[in-house]
Amino acid sequence: MQRSPHRMDTAAPHVVVVGGGIAGLAAAHRLLAAGARVTLLEATGHLGGKLQAGEIEGAPVDLGAESMLARRPEGVGLARAVGLGDRLQPPAVAAATVWTRDALHPMPKGHVMGVPGTPEALAGLLSPEGIARIGRERDLAPAELGDDVAIGAYVADRLGREVVDRLVEPLLGGVYAGDAYRISMRAAVPQLFEAARTHASLLDGVRDIQARAAAGAQADGPVFMGIDGGLGRLPGAVADAVRAQGGEIRTETPVLGLTRGADGHGWQIRTDRSPLTADAVVLATPAWSASALLAAESPVAAFELGQVEYASMALVTMAFRRADLAATPPGSGFLVPPVDGRGIKASTFSSNKWGWVGEGAGDLFLLRTSLGRYGEEQMLEREDDELVDVSLSDLGKAIGLTARPVATEVTRWTGGLPQYPVGHLTRVARIRDEVARLPGLRVCGAVYDGVGIPACIASGQRAADEILATPTLAQGTDRGAGE
Repeated sequence: MQRSPHRMDTAAPHVVVVGGGIAGLAAAHRLLAAGARVTLLEATGHLGGKLQAGEIEGAPVDLGAESMLARRPEGVGLARAVGLGDRLQPPAVAAATVWTRDALHPMPKGHVMGVPGTPEALAGLLSPEGIARIGRERDLAPAELGDDVAIGAYVADRLGREVVDRLVEPLLGGVYAGDAYRISMRAAVPQLFEAARTHASLLDGVRDIQARAAAGAQADGPVFMGIDGGLGRLPGAVADAVRAQGGEIRTETPVLGLTRGADGHGWQIRTDRSPLTADAVVLATPAWSASALLAAESPVAAFELGQVEYASMALVTMAFRRADLAATPPGSGFLVPPVDGRGIKASTFSSNKWGWVGEGAGDLFLLRTSLGRYGEEQMLEREDDELVDVSLSDLGKAIGLTARPVATEVTRWTGGLPQYPVGHLTRVARIRDEVARLPGLRVCGAVYDGVGIPACIASGQRAADEILATPTLAQGTDRGAGE
């Protein structure tokens, strides 16, 4: 158990945050900055969820998410707020490729999540027939999108399946580990949905997005950022800041029950240890956990959360001696379209992509592969050695790798990525409407507003702000002082 030696004024409202992923940590950080007393409860011994720093053969490396979108302010903003500003680093190399039809093709420029503004942008990656199909898009009648649409189905109707199968699918797969023909365009790529809704031609809509991006100030600077030493350093730094502000963090403390106080105010939180009372609660847990905890107090929200599906994936991190490599693989890595039937869905050449990895690994070359998509749970049932063998086989075919690794590390994210099917945002709105009926309770995390790190941080900060705006908490109480 981890406890802070500091305590805040007991007149301040006491908020319990359930879940120590980056969303929960961001919520706790925000609440403390506003003067609340905070207790964060994490079921496991690990803070940060899918952000995890580690090492292989003595070399530091991320064993989870490795980068965050820099053109959203929340991720880099939180990193700076907790003292990591001078450690933010963009990728040293950003030249990715797509491995399809037994060849590596440069990642095309000028697209929005794989959707091009011109046919020429995908030349070489698509067949001549596929390129010609894109060129006929302006001849089609404008499409009716309704409230939502699957991005794969819509783009295939407008530009042909090749665009989806060879580019949209692998790009979306890298974010959601999902099926482009099921994923909501409104939820996953809202700017593309808005462009499709307001333009008769999808190509024209994408060109408009590109023009606005080029004209805006946000077009300057890197698109993505990592952290020297690993993005997995961020949760620890936020946790340190939480403790420094008087917050309490308890790991290995699963929450078993959540009920409203006897007078209808405040909350009772049951753990496998002593119970807690709180003026407010932030649930920063996966959907299935939030569903179980809300079953008694909000059956409708619990039902909706119980309908959310998840995809599982695994990361295989490998270290090779540079002397054993016939040649250093070029670029930052490659994506793999599912239509090609390969075992892996991507590979990242970490030693190339991140300067801190290359420096820390010395005479080793580090790379990793990712495996597993929605509906492919059987892949994750394989033993670690099998996942390594699948990865090495595909790497041999893709880049001619014949060397054997000197060390491997398999990291599994079972049920790690919530799926955003058509109608997801409507479901989220229903959940939030129901939860809002319960005074002093809010939800946050990857299931609601996006699976990226800035989106999760923003979700946690939003939940904190809404808790702080609750009228009954405005003056603070002494209700949560005891356990």
